[in-house]
Amino acid sequence: MSGSNTVNVHVGGLEDMGRRFIDAWHLAERGEEVDETHVTVHDLPALLAALTPKRLDLLRYVRHHEVRTVKALATDLRRDYKNVHKDVEELTRLGLLTRTAGQVVAPYGEVEARFVL
Repeated sequence: MSGSNTVNVHVGGLEDMGRRFIDAWHLAERGEEVDETHVTVHDLPALLAALTPKRLDLLRYVRHHEVRTVKALATDLRRDYKNVHKDVEELTRLGLLTRTAGQVVAPYGEVEARFVL
């Protein structure tokens, strides 16, 4: 089981998500702590499209720096604002970034991506 500093990224579908939910439910029923975060993407091409090298660089940067705005992030990364905004939106949709009125945060220090060949 991973800690709250880790997000587990899986390739799979509703059946996979349901199995993880049931496993967590059984752990909780036995009184065991469940402290896991999972993100599931439909297929391997979707995973690779979501976690491009530039997006991984962006995640690393946000994890280690205070970021107030997407504009400031684009400036710091020396990237086009429109592309950084798109990346932030996608990473936020996946749950790998969080945004508030005054901050962009990468809440996880570790991303474990797993897929079956």
